Amino acid sequence: MPSFIEILAALSGIISVWFSKKASIWVYPTGLVNTVFYIWISYDAQLIGEAVVNLYYTIMSLYGWYNWLRRNEKHELIVQVSRSNRPAWMLQLSFFISIYGILFLCLSYLKGAFFSGAIPWADAFASAAAFTGMWLMTRKKLESWIWWIITNIASMPLYYSKGYIFTAVYYFILLILAILGYFEWRKKADAYA
Repeated sequence: MPSFIEILAALSGIISVWFSKKASIWVYPTGLVNTVFYIWISYDAQLIGEAVVNLYYTIMSLYGWYNWLRRNEKHELIVQVSRSNRPAWMLQLSFFISIYGILFLCLSYLKGAFFSGAIPWADAFASAAAFTGMWLMTRKKLESWIWWIITNIASMPLYYSKGYIFTAVYYFILLILAILGYFEWRKKADAYA
């Protein structure tokens, strides 16, 4: 049976991703509710990488909120939905690989020292994909949705294996929303191009 905190975290996350799909600024305040609760849930489940990624989400949500509201001299929004070019894709892949390596090493150490139930390789993979997706979302890059899709696919079995069935289902719902978000943002990127 999911706890009240888990239900509130999941519902606020679904609402946040819905706002993200619409490229609405409300993604950030609703997302902050989600991330704060999931820091606790992830720590409790000994998914330390996921706890760290939710702390990162919290910080990046504050930055994204600011960045999405920035305007130029004509009072037009500066950040618009756009696609990444080839060099940007290479940077994204390098970022993902670097974060994965750092998280894997840290989580492997923590597993041996403090958290015997940790799953370093899977936790690091889901978390590194999430780090990459969040970084790109703050810049309104279409490719953020690809990283969210990867994150959601990796997170479902991770939480399921820890007995958080409700959260595993939550990630399935997020997966569907991420696929829809990709197609919606692709239309927006084409319109701005």
